[in-house]
Amino acid sequence: MTALDGRGIAGGTSDTFRILHVSTGNVCRSPITERLTRHALTDRLGDPLTRGLLVESAGTWGHEGAPMEANAAAVLADFGADAAGFTGRELLDEHVIRADLVLTATRDHRAQVISMGHSAGLRTFTLKEFTRLVRAIDPATLPDPLQDGVVERARSLVRAAAALRGWLLAPSVEADEVYDPYGAPITFFRSVGDEINTALDPVVTALTGTPARAG
Repeated sequence: MTALDGRGIAGGTSDTFRILHVSTGNVCRSPITERLTRHALTDRLGDPLTRGLLVESAGTWGHEGAPMEANAAAVLADFGADAAGFTGRELLDEHVIRADLVLTATRDHRAQVISMGHSAGLRTFTLKEFTRLVRAIDPATLPDPLQDGVVERARSLVRAAAALRGWLLAPSVEADEVYDPYGAPITFFRSVGDEINTALDPVVTALTGTPARAG
């Protein structure tokens, strides 16, 4: 288990905040998003685990125990992120129950997570939807990560995003979708990786209160 894995660690405590990324097979989009999130958090916080942030992923039709797609691993290498040790998982009730924030690749994945129950509606968004919402939130209205902690800031961010959801709609049906690159050439995987990385940057900045380092 790597420092940012969080698999097997009991969630739901006040000093942890668990982010769950969801796609279909858990071998392409959600692994890329999981590992890019970890990479970005490490860039800002050093070791996010010491600040209470845990990152994991699963698939609605997850290939349990499968390795990450080779092209997905190549995309992560392009960003300097770590693909080592990943194994696919099927999305289970326990994953949703423990998650403080669920970010999905598509609106269909979001609907599937919410349909599982567990009061998931207010903490489940597509990745691009969450990006759009956090861009509209004034950082000054969130708890200070140094004084109040990153976990408290993250929890407040999710509540603020949920409150905005009905007021800040997507400009088009496609705007909240990250399309599946499974079986596609590396060029399409790289396009999806760029799309995910661009969407993640403002999210991680809002969660941590720290922008990415220049360079």
